[in-house]
Amino acid sequence: MEIQTFTLQSGQQEEIPAYSIHDPAKTLIIMFGASNMSDAPALIRQVCYAYPGVMVIGCSTVGEILDTHIHDDSFTGAVVEFARTTIRSASVEIHDSLDSYRAGEKLSEALWAPDLRGVFVLSDGLMINGSELVQGLNATLPESVVVTGGLAGDGKHFQRTWVIHDGQPKSGYVTAVGLYGDAVRIGHGSKGGWEMLGLERRVTRSERNVLYELDGKPALELYKKYLGDRAAELPASCLFFPLAFRPNGSEDRKLVRTILQIDEAQQSMTFAGDIPQGSIAQFMRASFDRLVEGASQAASLTVHEQRLDQSTLAIAISCVGRRLVLGERTEEEVEATLDVLPSGTAQIGFYSYGELSPYTNGRCDLHNQTMTLTTITET
Repeated sequence: MEIQTFTLQSGQQEEIPAYSIHDPAKTLIIMFGASNMSDAPALIRQVCYAYPGVMVIGCSTVGEILDTHIHDDSFTGAVVEFARTTIRSASVEIHDSLDSYRAGEKLSEALWAPDLRGVFVLSDGLMINGSELVQGLNATLPESVVVTGGLAGDGKHFQRTWVIHDGQPKSGYVTAVGLYGDAVRIGHGSKGGWEMLGLERRVTRSERNVLYELDGKPALELYKKYLGDRAAELPASCLFFPLAFRPNGSEDRKLVRTILQIDEAQQSMTFAGDIPQGSIAQFMRASFDRLVEGASQAASLTVHEQRLDQSTLAIAISCVGRRLVLGERTEEEVEATLDVLPSGTAQIGFYSYGELSPYTNGRCDLHNQTMTLTTITET
């Protein structure tokens, strides 16, 4: 497996890197770029033109990751040529979040084959219900297939996201690439690093991704009490205080959800994924050092999952909330991942509206506010 990484600046005349490709059918280009590139898609077209017959996937971001650096208003990516791995892509158009479950089913049905080993998914970040997308993927794919990926971002705007579809940046699509054969090895790791805040409470009223009541009390009212003076900064301060929940109220497994919007009239909060009624929830707050430590732990999980002593691509997907909290210290978390991964690992990635990965092992989950790593190598 051969890997070449690159970065291109938006709005400038760039010379597309001319890497030697032996087999276009076994070559994958992954690119992450600024959300405003949907208005000026020339760079995407140039890359596709420079590499005819090569599969190109990608999405919009809240910042692009290349090795230990974070870029804005750019394109970063990798050209990956496999030696013994077959690849295949699929995409599904969605019109609103109600299409999410079926989109996951369609993608998994299109990609399924007995030798399928992994699926990497990139989705529109605003029209999707990430929880239901994951449920649709899990409904068809066996647990042995590793599913990872992320939801596209739009900076701090939350207005428009895109994924690459047929060589163009398009809103309203979910895309995925399947990796096939015995040679490919796919690792994954996902960790947060947030601190728990206040008591655990039971979700007594919710509908899909909208939370109305905790312990029989209006959810937004309780949330404001936890925020204190920061409540005056709503909804912006939501990203600094996410919610963790235990899906069935008895497991140690905790998932994190980002709050996307609040409704004063309903005293409700809308999240990036479902908050099941009956689950146990607890608010969280940021700790700079623990967030960086969480990124390091995600890399450690990935290394533990697979032997990474060969040419390795690491795809780092971190959450918009982590970037806002870490501020000028944000690059510390992408440095922390490479400190753990084997020397020579090529790292690309992006800041997202949601991360897709198994919790530790098994089936995929939707995560928010985590650093999630996918590693790909061949034996």
